[in-house]
Amino acid sequence: MSSLVVASIVFVCVFGSGMLGLALRTFLHDHHLSEDSTAIVKLGAGLMATLAALVLGLLIASAKVSFDRLNDEFTQTAATVIMIDRTLADYGPEAKEARELLRRTYASAVDRFYSGGGAGTANVDVPESLMHVEQFQQKLRELAPRNDMERLVQSEALAHSRDLAQTRWILFRPGQGTIPTPFLAMLVLWLGILFGGFGLVSSNNRTAIATLFVCALSVSGAIFLIEDIAHPLEGVMQISREPARIALSHLGQ
Repeated sequence: MSSLVVASIVFVCVFGSGMLGLALRTFLHDHHLSEDSTAIVKLGAGLMATLAALVLGLLIASAKVSFDRLNDEFTQTAATVIMIDRTLADYGPEAKEARELLRRTYASAVDRFYSGGGAGTANVDVPESLMHVEQFQQKLRELAPRNDMERLVQSEALAHSRDLAQTRWILFRPGQGTIPTPFLAMLVLWLGILFGGFGLVSSNNRTAIATLFVCALSVSGAIFLIEDIAHPLEGVMQISREPARIALSHLGQ
């Protein structure tokens, strides 16, 4: 499901719980709404609010760390590609074919990465993409250095290519994704109980309904933020393509 759909479901559940609490209040006898009764409800609501706030804060921080990691590694990949190209430029005309293969491989990987509406990592993590990387490394090994300088350049290029291959596996390893469904269900349950308690101790008027609406919108907005950041190739917040564009503009020069 998309981030907007998940956030909408959370909003309906949470706001509905608040309205259910308001409706339930009208059917309760006065002794259920005494000062002592509402005090324990407020204490329980405070506990649930603390738990929900801690969980939401941790989820947002975790999603942001994952987003920043992918963005930094994508930028690092662009820098590594430029380093390999400049190293091969120092080797001489014999490395021209390897440089052209590097450009084609990287351009193809970037196009796959940003294609498919968020399936970019899956598009890149295919046998064809791996084959291109291995072909480039093989092309580097086929270079025949004639002196110590060329042997040093070849060694540096191979080292950078290994770093590039390693980053590729890190970028596309499994584990990046949304909030696990059981975890999200428990969080929504906590929020539902919390908003039900809010409705139970509130007067049934427009001010209370508007407050519940705004609070439910804020909570669902936090869920949307978490889900959207967890998909860095689609949605509102995406990793920048600018490093790849800059790298491609420098390759082969």
